[in-house]
Amino acid sequence: MHRAGRRILQTALLVAVSLGFMGCSAAKSEPVPEVKLSVWWSEEDERELLDKTIEAFQEEYADEALFQITVSIENVVSTRETVLANPQAAADIYILADDQFETLRRAGALLEITEDTEKVIEDNGGKESGACRAAMYEDKLYAYPFTAGNGYFLYYNADYFTEEDVKSFDRILDVCADNDKKMAMDYSSGWYIYSFFKGAGLDLAMNEDGITNACNWNAKDTPYTGVDVAEAMLRIAAHEGFVNCDDEGFIKGVQSGDIIAGINGAWNAEQIKKVWGDGFAAVKLPSYTIAGDSVQMCSFSGYKLLGVNPSSENCYWAMKLAQRLSDEEMQTKRFEMTGDCPSNVKAAMAESVQASPVIAALVEQEQYADAQRIADTYWNPSSVFGITIAGGNPDGQDLQYLLDTMVEGITAQPK
Repeated sequence: MHRAGRRILQTALLVAVSLGFMGCSAAKSEPVPEVKLSVWWSEEDERELLDKTIEAFQEEYADEALFQITVSIENVVSTRETVLANPQAAADIYILADDQFETLRRAGALLEITEDTEKVIEDNGGKESGACRAAMYEDKLYAYPFTAGNGYFLYYNADYFTEEDVKSFDRILDVCADNDKKMAMDYSSGWYIYSFFKGAGLDLAMNEDGITNACNWNAKDTPYTGVDVAEAMLRIAAHEGFVNCDDEGFIKGVQSGDIIAGINGAWNAEQIKKVWGDGFAAVKLPSYTIAGDSVQMCSFSGYKLLGVNPSSENCYWAMKLAQRLSDEEMQTKRFEMTGDCPSNVKAAMAESVQASPVIAALVEQEQYADAQRIADTYWNPSSVFGITIAGGNPDGQDLQYLLDTMVEGITAQPK
């Protein structure tokens, strides 16, 4: 080869190598995009777990984005009101209860989940699972299932009761009275008294408009009438083994030793277990007596979900982070910390979860439970009715009148 030819070849090689290095240098020097995300969490005592999970997420995707993730505490009870007050100012990711889902979706405050959708659905039991039904509308996923433990069941101290005893509300009350103790239930909450009416075959549901309810709890021509239910509730309320109390009163009664059984939810499991120790037990709701028959009490099932704000400037990364914050590992660790029942099917099969009496009770109750899909007009009228019955109907009002008044309020147009 002539020298000139060799020089040309050498020059060409040098240029090619130089361009190659320039290309590598340019690729390495390209800054990754900055991604800002905000998260509303509901429990401060889960902060350490949350921070570690976010840190692991940031490390996994460090080559793709430089994250600035902020966490604030927002009570899940008020999530809907806070988000709807100013959706653009709401967090990119937030926890909501499933009864808030429909209002938030209708308001356009929940992003349709389009990343790994099928995997999320499969991980949480498929489209027909309660958790996925709570997070979907018209076969589209609008939130990440997060927990499946927002239902209620019967707690009892096995030092006093046999497994046969706790199948019957009447028997539970008698055992309590015989031991100068109490069984607790919150009659002032429509969430709990639903169990009597639904158990009797009466119906309550949100209408298609999403703002009003249909309810036949005052029915006179059904196999069990509304008056039958009211009379049964009155008999229970008057029993010396019964006490009407809210969450706080229930825990105080357990701690004082006065309460040895109660209808309540999984969130109080750890406090009760500390008191009852080896006697700690849980089971599905009992049957109660109505018009001379024994019928199974029903319940609301409830789920917590992670929603993504459509107003987020980083929807893709918000979905990725929400998926991580609700995955199998996170749900398992949260159960070990809080006792919240996982919605993720693999997490629910973990040994620690399977060994929980609370999870067993929730699973057993699930066949007698309905998702909480009701409009807000339900709560106040049902509470007023429940308080009146818990007090023994002190003014002697006609039960049908009380039922008609309650149903009128439940089915009313919101103001």
